[in-house]
Amino acid sequence: MSEPASPAGSAIVFRNGLVLTMDDRRTVHNRGDVLVVGERIAEVGPNLSVPEGTVEIDASGGIVMPGMIDTHRHMWQTAMRGYGADWTLTQYFVWYYLEHGKLFRPEDIYAGNYLGALEAIDAGVTTTVDWSHGLQTVQHADAAVDALQATLGRFVLAYGNIQQGPWEWSASPEFRDFVSRRMSGGNDMLGFQMAFDVPATPEFPEKAAFEVARELDVAVTTHAGVWGATNDESIRLIHEHGFMTPRNVYVHAATLSADSYQRIAASGGSVSISTESEQSAGQGYPPTWQLRRYDIPISLSMDTSVWWSGDLFTAMRTTLSADRSREHLEAHGKAETVTHHPLRAQQVVEWATRGGSKALGMDGIVGSLEPGKKADVVLIKNDQSPAMTPIINSYGHVVYQAQRGDVHTVVINGRLAKHEHKLIGVDLAAAKAGVASTIDYLVSQMGEEQWQQGMNPEIPEQKMLHNPYQYTADWQPESA
Repeated sequence: MSEPASPAGSAIVFRNGLVLTMDDRRTVHNRGDVLVVGERIAEVGPNLSVPEGTVEIDASGGIVMPGMIDTHRHMWQTAMRGYGADWTLTQYFVWYYLEHGKLFRPEDIYAGNYLGALEAIDAGVTTTVDWSHGLQTVQHADAAVDALQATLGRFVLAYGNIQQGPWEWSASPEFRDFVSRRMSGGNDMLGFQMAFDVPATPEFPEKAAFEVARELDVAVTTHAGVWGATNDESIRLIHEHGFMTPRNVYVHAATLSADSYQRIAASGGSVSISTESEQSAGQGYPPTWQLRRYDIPISLSMDTSVWWSGDLFTAMRTTLSADRSREHLEAHGKAETVTHHPLRAQQVVEWATRGGSKALGMDGIVGSLEPGKKADVVLIKNDQSPAMTPIINSYGHVVYQAQRGDVHTVVINGRLAKHEHKLIGVDLAAAKAGVASTIDYLVSQMGEEQWQQGMNPEIPEQKMLHNPYQYTADWQPESA
């Protein structure tokens, strides 16, 4: 057998791992192999015969699973990692939408996207939706795509622009030219969505953007069910104008009524849950406990590193815990006791894998370890960690025990992107320098005092009553 390498077309085999295939039968091999030949999975099972020259990876003591899929990540904001740790959603809106988001240059989009892409791959996320709503110009969009394609990851660019209404940017000839130049050709390494929200203006100007999406035959992803911003009226407008389709991805969906959930369920749409975000920023209580009642498909996402972690291990554990917490609270309110959990760890792992592939229309390509599918494979193994043994409940271990530091190997489209806990072929120093340049630029434009104030918001004496989630700077604070 050969030593690990990363040439295109080489064969790779993971040997003797606990294999979670995530196939329809939920097949688990307690001691199995996964053979990758070229870009695809060739075979899964015990004691596989492999071609001469196959790269062998010892997976014993570890878990082999499909690459995870994040359906909603604002990658351009990665350069500001942790800046908004004490923000509310209102402060996020004001900073990015109304005040300082417009400062970002194309090179700043590139820097955030490149670091964000490496962050995702490092944590075993092999497909990421770049919910890229900082694309003020097509030059920004080109920079976003350039950064994604500078890595081995699989991405979906969700094109958006929070500095204009979607009926404006989607109608521009520059946008059409970008789509023609960068998004044609059926490349499954780079998909495309349109990303915009519907704040429920009665005139429904977003109709024009939906019509563009329909003409271009691309999916729409939208922040729905966000407290005080996009709620039931938004869903009603989308539905009654005929734009609710199975390809729509509704992000958060945390403050919707039964009527809205029924519309989503009936139209076949799915919901991207960002539990860390929902439970901290104020969109509403993470709604998986509601979505399960309506049998609405679920995928997971981490939202933005300006606040939270950039991995789906955290997303899985916070989602399962929030769902169970709500079940207990609901029961206690009726003087009852939950004695059996309806949501299991296995289902949350499915949301992090198959949930994403189904939401993105890629389930025939990725999401499970099955012969013929593209080879996006993750090995969770850390021989130096006391928390990685024993592995008794495999799904529970992935959800509650594993973390990004336990990601030993990542294969994307048949190529090694990470091995023995190290990213391969990556100039991390350049990525760090890029985001450092962005921070220096932002501080120079804002001034040190304003930069520090943005990061450390005071506890206000006034409440922000007007909704800043608009495409205009016409907002004012009012006294409580």
